Amino acid sequence: MAGVQRVLGLDPGLRHTGWGVIETDGYRLRHLGHGVVGSDGNDELAQRLLQLYRGLVEVVEAWSPDQAAVEETFVNKNPVSTLKLGQARGIALLVPAAAGLPVAEYAPNLIKKTVVGSGHAGKEQIRAMMAVLLPGARIDNEHAADALAVAICHAHHRGPRQVAAAGLAAALR
Repeated sequence: MAGVQRVLGLDPGLRHTGWGVIETDGYRLRHLGHGVVGSDGNDELAQRLLQLYRGLVEVVEAWSPDQAAVEETFVNKNPVSTLKLGQARGIALLVPAAAGLPVAEYAPNLIKKTVVGSGHAGKEQIRAMMAVLLPGARIDNEHAADALAVAICHAHHRGPRQVAAAGLAAALR
């Protein structure tokens, strides 16, 4: 294992993109920070994507993660909503990649199964497990809780190649 690593988890959304940063040391997890980057629903799509981009750049610069993980998009019944979510997700993938971080992607059901034990867990179950897995963290936002769940999922599922790549990326910075 590459020792202590900072993992940025992202829960993409056009209106609210949740972020969470944890530190891993083997199987030990420590909460560092979390929050939400939002966009103004009254603005044009390009401006909203720019708001997300700038906000996520600030998060990466402030927390200096070693690696990132992003929740994969699920398909909505509304194709326009799915397309917009996909564009926000593109920003969530782009920002850490542009910063030189390895970026992993995880399906929502795998994230839920990893964190709660059930692939069909609800938002309230995820938030409850954050209190158990990250004691002392006061997480009052479902988007941030979901992002921390993504980071925890990554901490449990990252392979040796990802760990080595993250260590190399950290050494090169």
